[in-house]
Amino acid sequence: MSKYSSIHYQDYLDLEKILSAQNPRSLEVEGKTAHDEMLFIIIHQVYELWFKQINHELQDVYHHFQTDDVDEKNINISVHRLDRVIEILKLLIQQVNILETMTPLDFLDFRNYLFPASGFQSFQFRQMEVLLGLKQHKRHTAYMQVFNEEHKSILATLESGKSLLDLVNDWLERTPFLNFGEFDFLAQYKLAVEHMLANEKKAIESTEILTPQFKEMRLKMLGDTDSYFAVVLDPEHHQKLKDEGKTSLSYKAMIAALLINLYRDEPVLHQPFKFLEALTEIDQLITSWRYRHAHMVLRMLGKKVGTGGSSGHEYLKKTAEKHSIFSDLYNISTLLIPRSELPDLPESLKQSLGFHFSTLS
Repeated sequence: MSKYSSIHYQDYLDLEKILSAQNPRSLEVEGKTAHDEMLFIIIHQVYELWFKQINHELQDVYHHFQTDDVDEKNINISVHRLDRVIEILKLLIQQVNILETMTPLDFLDFRNYLFPASGFQSFQFRQMEVLLGLKQHKRHTAYMQVFNEEHKSILATLESGKSLLDLVNDWLERTPFLNFGEFDFLAQYKLAVEHMLANEKKAIESTEILTPQFKEMRLKMLGDTDSYFAVVLDPEHHQKLKDEGKTSLSYKAMIAALLINLYRDEPVLHQPFKFLEALTEIDQLITSWRYRHAHMVLRMLGKKVGTGGSSGHEYLKKTAEKHSIFSDLYNISTLLIPRSELPDLPESLKQSLGFHFSTLS
């Protein structure tokens, strides 16, 4: 008998279970279905299915970075996984458009039957957040109390273990190119920053377009190496920010992320850069989804409280503002300098960062 036994499409997708899983509360309570409740249920079921797929992809990336020696090919695989997560998140944002075809009055036809159910109780979404690195101490409010004991146990295990943010930090700290030998990256970088700032200051002071008041304001905004760039030029300043919870990456990891961004064009750094960019985009898209969700709730409910007891729009807005996970990777942009100011790498280092082949005669 062949191990590939025949199966029907309906059975393979278990459609009987899926298509019979929409049970409007309005029908149960009133004996008549509120028309838009079906849309509301299906949209949220689809969200949960996509959350399941996102967690499936993230857990694979997590697995690749658990080792102390991350295989370069696994970085490529991880970028592919994260790119898929990015496309799913874009789709989740677009799904809000479908939900908004339901008017506030349409929603009120069945909203009272939802109490105390709420998206706040989505176990899979919380799983995704904690897996990425949004631990309890970084949250706007506590969240565990709404889950059953099994789910609490799973989330507690995730909370106590390393997140993907932690593993990325460890990976960055192990970046071999931080030890340049004869090339002192930080010293050269500091000189490049000082030269860049001096040129910008000179341009502001010499322009005839700005008034003295505007020149003074622009010069103040420009800052110097003791302000914007101190996070990588002053280890003590960085540690102070970390102790205050204003940064998550370690000093060494921050320097490595900066190096990868500055020298992204070197072949060996292509994939690490894409990996960091993908994490940044995932964080951005989750924030965009939170804002989109918050505005949708404002449109639907105004200032009403949420069905789960939250402050509704205000709660969702605050989570969008506070719940960024990879903000340190955004802040790298503050530290970038033009390619024209980039310190030249020694030839031996360029060879190790590239695909160098010698021709034997």
